[in-house]
Amino acid sequence: MGAGVLIALAGVYLYDATRPPPQRLTQRDIDVAVERSLANAPAKPSFAAQAYGVVGPSVVRVEAIVPGRGRTGTSLGSGVVVDDTGTILTALHVVRGAAGVRVLFADGTDSEALIVMAQAENDLAVLRPAVVPDDLVPATLASSATLRVGDEVVAVGSPFGIPTSVSAGVVSGLGRSHRLPGTGETLRNLIQFDAAVNPGNSGGPLVNRDGEVVGIVVALLNPTEQDVFIGIGFAVTMETAGGLAGAPPL
Repeated sequence: MGAGVLIALAGVYLYDATRPPPQRLTQRDIDVAVERSLANAPAKPSFAAQAYGVVGPSVVRVEAIVPGRGRTGTSLGSGVVVDDTGTILTALHVVRGAAGVRVLFADGTDSEALIVMAQAENDLAVLRPAVVPDDLVPATLASSATLRVGDEVVAVGSPFGIPTSVSAGVVSGLGRSHRLPGTGETLRNLIQFDAAVNPGNSGGPLVNRDGEVVGIVVALLNPTEQDVFIGIGFAVTMETAGGLAGAPPL
């Protein structure tokens, strides 16, 4: 064996002999490393953010020209696209008696729309827009039968005309009834929820934490008659609303 090889082997031996043994990790070391890793990890999106990410592209702003409604003669609300032809569900009181209706899609597409169906007993209307976006995204509809009191829900709409706003809350009750102050119509089998809704939210979707539409927002409890939200909103179930729009049974 050459002298050079012997010298190299001796060097390796001496290095190993003088190198300190590896430090043993304690449970405390492991816990600190895990805590540091978790602290540096990106925060998980809230359930409301995740739900909005799913349903947001399907929500529209609805503007109706209604003779006799104030100086501007407009009624503002929201709606949700429920199929790939652009069919929109909204609240009837938003478009009732309208001389014209326009919808603004999430991508900025603006279109005239026709009221093709109405159901006064549930305060629902179906709109058919003249123009739809090329990348139209219909919402996913879900049965309210799986909802439980306390489940998290999100309301998406355009309160006071502010485009696509999100509020989160919980299901406060099921099978509720509510009398509409404008028409005297009593709506039944409603979802009660506490996510904030205001004028302009009507017709927008109420969605579960997966972004699936479980109801259409139609009313807020308003004992002061000042259109101020006090923590009680109502939505028609998708079993009822989807049937009006021709959706398959949920």
